[in-house]
Formats: sequence, C-alpha cells, structure tokens
Amino acid sequence: MSLFSMPFVDSGVDTALHVIASVVMVGTIAAAAFGFWRLHELPIQKAHSKDHHQLGLITALTWIGFVWHWVWVIAVVIAFVDGEQALRRIRDIWKGDTPSQQPAASMEKVDAVISTPKQETEHA
Repeated sequence: MSLFSMPFVDSGVDTALHVIASVVMVGTIAAAAFGFWRLHELPIQKAHSKDHHQLGLITALTWIGFVWHWVWVIAVVIAFVDGEQALRRIRDIWKGDTPSQQPAASMEKVDAVISTPKQETEHA
C-alpha cells in the first residue's frame, strides 16, 4: 500500500459519498433560502395578524427589501410599531404631560384595588 493512496477512490463508496455531500449541500442552501424568505415575510405576517391599515405599504416595502435591505427595516418598524399609540405618546410629551403627572387619579384606584384584598384577608 502506497503512502499516498486515498481511501474510497474508484469505488462505489466514493460515488455514494459524493451524492450524500451534494444532497447535504443542496439541502443546506434550500434551508437557508427558506429561512431568509420566512424572515423577510415576518412584517407581512405581523401586519395580517394585527389587521394593519397599511398592509399594502408593508407588503411593497418587504418586496423591495429583497433588493435594498434598509427598506425591509422600515417595513418591520411600520408593522411592529402601533402608529396611533406612538402618535398619542408623542402628543402627550409635546404637551408636557409626563406619565407621573397623568395618572394621579388612577394611582388612587390602583391603591384601592391593592388594599381591597388585604382588607378581605384581615376579616377572614
């Protein structure tokens, strides 16, 4: 046996190993492409689940995002951020209403709810 002899050369095992390696390589590439597709479809799925009003815009930005990836980031932000709630929060900040100033009456309600179970356990 030579020092430079290679195992499995010119045998059926050699062909089988090449076939297995090719199947694994194609499967890995297909799985990566499928994962990339599912990741890019994430904003559309989120928009469908929330019945988002800008579904067409999110879909178009997602498709454009396959070419320009920064556009996909915009689609993700639009899909996941509740625009109405964000605008209300910005409006409240602009008016100067901070969260510590707003819920003064609601804090009394929270204290009442918290103290109610304590009073029930004291009577029991």
